Amino acid sequence: MRSPNEEPPAGSAAGAEPAGTAPRARPGQRPPRRRALMIAGGTAFVLGAAALLLPAPYVLESPGPTFNTIGEIGDSPLITIEGEQTYSTSGELALTTVYVSGGPNGAVNMGEVVGAWLDPQDAVLPVDFVYPPGTTRGEIQEGNAEAMTSSQESAVAAALDELGIPFTEEISVAGIMEGAPAEGVLETGDIIVSVDGNPVTSVESLRESLNATGGDAARITVRRDGEEQTLEVTPSLAESGAYQVGAYLSIDFTFPFEVAIALENVGGASAGMMFALGIIDKLTPGELTEGHRFAGTGTIDADGQVGPIGGIEQKMVGAAESGAEFFLAPVANCDDVTGNIPDGLEVVSVSTLEEALTAVKTLASGSGAGDLARCP
Repeated sequence: MRSPNEEPPAGSAAGAEPAGTAPRARPGQRPPRRRALMIAGGTAFVLGAAALLLPAPYVLESPGPTFNTIGEIGDSPLITIEGEQTYSTSGELALTTVYVSGGPNGAVNMGEVVGAWLDPQDAVLPVDFVYPPGTTRGEIQEGNAEAMTSSQESAVAAALDELGIPFTEEISVAGIMEGAPAEGVLETGDIIVSVDGNPVTSVESLRESLNATGGDAARITVRRDGEEQTLEVTPSLAESGAYQVGAYLSIDFTFPFEVAIALENVGGASAGMMFALGIIDKLTPGELTEGHRFAGTGTIDADGQVGPIGGIEQKMVGAAESGAEFFLAPVANCDDVTGNIPDGLEVVSVSTLEEALTAVKTLASGSGAGDLARCP
């Protein structure tokens, strides 16, 4: 106990806390340590939020809408055929789509990427896995538009071939591979007329004639600048086991009537098979679907071969959400189909237009559906 006149000990002040202890906060004032933690937490939150808004090097794929190829877009039929008898139909033969964002289409941020990672319906892919470095948005749009146009022409050819309706097909050289047998012999723009005297009326007939050479020199007749000339090219054996001359091909079709497909803002070649089925349904009496709702995807060539596509998991989800009962998937996509089929959607695998047509007829009638191919 100190007397009233006693001085406070050195190093202290009257009314102060003992040396070495934190000063008390004044009334209404937060302790310094708590204030520092709050500032640090707020800074971390702001930095974290900012990081989520930064561009991310990913591409996001999510389910897109479906379009009924035997239905209408707005007030107009999706497929219009002029100059040939057509028949009314019902049900759906819907093509499926995928929304793609990121990369050259416009960067996505990390917040969107995290959201897509957490959504089992979406896919997150590195940009370089989807697009070659340096690809521009304009190049993507141009490529998608060209692929869509080509797929529509191939779909018409495949449908007419399936129905036995004749048309003409002209095969020309679009380019030559470096170091290929055709280099220095064939030229871009050459129209291939025949191989060893066998008329070339389709890509398949060209393949058959080249394979028939067994690797011996082939006499290829081309039309160049309006004149025919016969050239000699020795095909080489490719890894696929087929003989090739190393030329990129372009195909020009002449159909006996006009088929117009009205579909905007959708690109790529993956709708080819469904276009072909829609054309067949319109050109044949009766209702192919018998009122059922089908959806599907797959590229197609003029010979009716169905090829693989991307984003099939998202396309199956989109089909199921649109109310489709059945889904036609390319056999080559079975690895992506297995284990990812939405509830209530029956999926059949096909490799040709003929198989797809058989599947639709079988599933629509409800007979023999168990004999159709499924992805394992």
